Amino acid sequence: MSFITRLKWLMRRRKKYPPDDIHRAGDLAEMRLAKLSRAVGKSNGWKIHESVRIPDPDGGRREIDMVIIGGNIILVVEQKHWAGSFRINNQHHFIQKRKSGVEHNHDGVADRIARKARILTALHVERLGLNEDLLPEVRVIVAMTHQKLEWPKIPSNLSAEMVNEKGFLDLLKNLNPGPANEGLIATMDGFNTWDEVHMNGGLMNKGDVLELGLGEELENIFSLRGAEVNAQTMHKRGLFSVFDKTPSSMKIKIGEKNAEVILACGAMMKMHVVGESAPREIPWACIDKIILSKPAEEWNRN
Repeated sequence: MSFITRLKWLMRRRKKYPPDDIHRAGDLAEMRLAKLSRAVGKSNGWKIHESVRIPDPDGGRREIDMVIIGGNIILVVEQKHWAGSFRINNQHHFIQKRKSGVEHNHDGVADRIARKARILTALHVERLGLNEDLLPEVRVIVAMTHQKLEWPKIPSNLSAEMVNEKGFLDLLKNLNPGPANEGLIATMDGFNTWDEVHMNGGLMNKGDVLELGLGEELENIFSLRGAEVNAQTMHKRGLFSVFDKTPSSMKIKIGEKNAEVILACGAMMKMHVVGESAPREIPWACIDKIILSKPAEEWNRN
């Protein structure tokens, strides 16, 4: 390997990808609400599922921020951590006014999450072939969690309940859903979530990892997996590491299988990142760690 190639490799390992502040704030708010929900809902038996992905009959997959189950009750939750104020027009579009004065139309926030709730419920009912008297109780909720958000008057015919953070946590604390419904638990275990690829510098890419790009043997194990994948990379980034023949390595766990892998110069992962039109390659030299979801069950795939 030429010195120029080694130098380019080092520069790639040292490159930093700072987090997207707007999306990071939203992610942190979702993590906080999920953590609080687990704490207050534990005594009543609520089970929290974050970033649940469901197949859309119209194509692709859709994400639900949180699905909370207890007894035969499903809470389908959309969280918004908006500052400033918002209004809801006659078409039930949510129009946010940021502190800067700029307005942003989020369209039908309540309508979208209500539609996702119907899709999720239909999957559960179809999977188990439920009769009318065994259908779950479904509540669709939009949780506005920013403490300083100014609220408008909420239309009475909105397709979702509107609550602030305290109201949402009070709901979990005060509502006892009864004994766990094993069928509902099994349904929720059949969904998956986004894959996470954490970059050097703090940026987190969410989406679907399509190929690890680490050789045929590991690729076969990855493609046949039935469990989550976790990996932590080790990169030498000091100036003198330009002379190191193996400056990058990784410990990876796929289900019960563990491996230590030497990351070659130019090794690339293939990923379809949320919001991008096509998959792209991500250099392993820039990756700090990965957390990949277990695959969805067969009945829950497009």
